[in-house]
Amino acid sequence: MKIEETHLKGCFVITPKIFQDERGYFFESFNKNVFEQETGINVNFLQDNQSMSAKNVLRGLHFQTGEYAQAKLVQVIKGKVLDVCVDIRKKSPTFGQHFSIILDDKNRKQLYIPRGFAHGFLVLENKSIFSYKCDNFYNKESESGIIFNDKTLNIDWDFPEDQLIISEKDLKLPQFRELDF
Repeated sequence: MKIEETHLKGCFVITPKIFQDERGYFFESFNKNVFEQETGINVNFLQDNQSMSAKNVLRGLHFQTGEYAQAKLVQVIKGKVLDVCVDIRKKSPTFGQHFSIILDDKNRKQLYIPRGFAHGFLVLENKSIFSYKCDNFYNKESESGIIFNDKTLNIDWDFPEDQLIISEKDLKLPQFRELDF
């Protein structure tokens, strides 16, 4: 597998080596030793989550605060998404900057998102299955987020806003400038 750091410190794109023949395919989706050797990050995933979403669904931008902050390793099992993460580490030189990537069931790329990032994704194919490993357990009281169309972040979702399917909860998320990181 190939592991490359994005312009956001500690955020990595992982491209697996896929072995394919007439039977199908095989690839190593995660190897703790390789990950630690290539990134210098010792991660211990504790929880796996999976969602299935219709086309046009936008989930996010979500994060957990304090002791319940989470690092995530995200990937698409089936379908295609535009995945976005935002650096919300106040002391980071890339604070307030974002990174986006297409993740799908063809490229099989994954994105490692460290603690101190907000995360969201836009579903580009119907019934897309999205999977993510977390290094900390979910805690409802620690959940927070940023509205997807925040003008400060200026994320280009490359999709008509009036066609997005967004939960009421996500539509009520605060602006980036309203949060105290």
